Amino acid sequence: MTEAVKTRPADLGVLPDDEHDRELIANVHPPDWVNPEPAGRYNLVVIGAGTAGLVTAAGAAGLGAKVALVERHLMGGDCLSVGCVPSKGVIRAGRAAAEARTADRFGIHLPGGVEVDFAAAMNRMRQARARISHNDSAQRFKDLGVDVFIGEAGFASADTVVVDGTVLRFKKAVIATGARAVVPPIPGIEHAEILTNETVFNLTERPDRLLVVGGGPIGVELSQAFARLGSRVTIVERMEHFLQREDPDAAEILARAMERDGVDIRLNTAVKGIETVGAEKVVRLEEKGGAESELRVDRILMGVGRAPNVEGLNLEGVGVEYDLRAGVKVDDRLRTTNKRIFAAGDVAIPYRFTHTADFAARIVIQNALFMGRKKLSALTVPWCTYTDPEIAHVGMYERDAEKAGIPVKTFKVPLSDVDRAILDGEDDGFVKVHVKDGSDKILGATIVAGHAGEMISEISLAIVNGIGLGSIANVIHPYPTQAEAIRKAGDAYNRTRLTPGVKKLFERWLSWTR
Repeated sequence: MTEAVKTRPADLGVLPDDEHDRELIANVHPPDWVNPEPAGRYNLVVIGAGTAGLVTAAGAAGLGAKVALVERHLMGGDCLSVGCVPSKGVIRAGRAAAEARTADRFGIHLPGGVEVDFAAAMNRMRQARARISHNDSAQRFKDLGVDVFIGEAGFASADTVVVDGTVLRFKKAVIATGARAVVPPIPGIEHAEILTNETVFNLTERPDRLLVVGGGPIGVELSQAFARLGSRVTIVERMEHFLQREDPDAAEILARAMERDGVDIRLNTAVKGIETVGAEKVVRLEEKGGAESELRVDRILMGVGRAPNVEGLNLEGVGVEYDLRAGVKVDDRLRTTNKRIFAAGDVAIPYRFTHTADFAARIVIQNALFMGRKKLSALTVPWCTYTDPEIAHVGMYERDAEKAGIPVKTFKVPLSDVDRAILDGEDDGFVKVHVKDGSDKILGATIVAGHAGEMISEISLAIVNGIGLGSIANVIHPYPTQAEAIRKAGDAYNRTRLTPGVKKLFERWLSWTR
């Protein structure tokens, strides 16, 4: 048996090393953890204890498989420690501040104004994260029957993994090592103490002036949240609008919302160099047309992408092909080029979401243990960017359908036509549903609303189960709710079925029955 080496929160990059951080570490990298004696042979050895690894290990063990789970850093992966969980805690604090500042539009006056205690907001986030961490704890997975090993892992042969000198033999293995933040090679960046999603949640003091580089989900979410918490935020994005995957009209609504929150938006702009002068960072910016400008900030947050964790695993030695940008090469059944080894999660699949990692792990369990034939391409994957308003999407965009040669008809309901959205003061948004022209088959949908992430699942359920948009119109939705916008889209589709000929028949029938 071997003891884990790294024990303190600070050793693991978790700061400020307070009681909440120590609770987190006690769960996901216990200081006193002793790795078990390995079994003779495992049905599955899972490398990486992020979402994909945890779901694979728990699911397989629950079915009676002998499973080893290996993690070198923090169980729960990015989602728990530096991703979904802490970011949503900070976002919620920012939303509370924004609601307080705008309470007067509802007749609620705060004579003393709104004072943000940044340290308290971050403390609350760490407290909530520690509470959630029990779900991903080493002890919980041990209790589920999983052999949990904390340490560095690598493949030693076609059927063995070595963890800090301990050999684990396997019948099948799963690579679930996740991804990490990318820091681009900008001149001067090495001296600028750059923040990424892996370090920004360690802050206890609010940056007065914050530059956010990158207009993807991480960039826009944290730009808005930090602006609401009192930072003067500038966001720089190379492209002409945020969230390149999303519809431009959705990105435009988000840009207006961020500007209202005080974010200085610089689109079609790139960072060309950084000079560190004392505690200040002098950033050289270049616009698409070539114009240059200078920006002085206190901290810089990079949100420009993720790189898969493929190094140090000896993938070459066991015939597993990979790419340093795309990750481990897998087929539609999540098998690598070594058919005894599977991969799931951010290290292998393009949609890097926690919920996608969860369902990819379910595919791995079926295919690795039971010779299943489940396919990743069969999944219908929704996603959401947790700004205010949120932007959620599932299925095809209109451009995707047109590219595939599928005739498409789009039904768009603005939230300004929805009573609850008006009452909530959240009427700058929409529900947009794409159907195959000539039918009510739903191809995809985008929702821009205060809680779009909660609303999109109704569309996802319809797509997965082949429920048409016209049928959604027949489902009674409580009044008043913002989800009524989805039913209204169904009503709009049904009205298209009322052709002049059909209308004439109705009129004739009604005249006969007077």
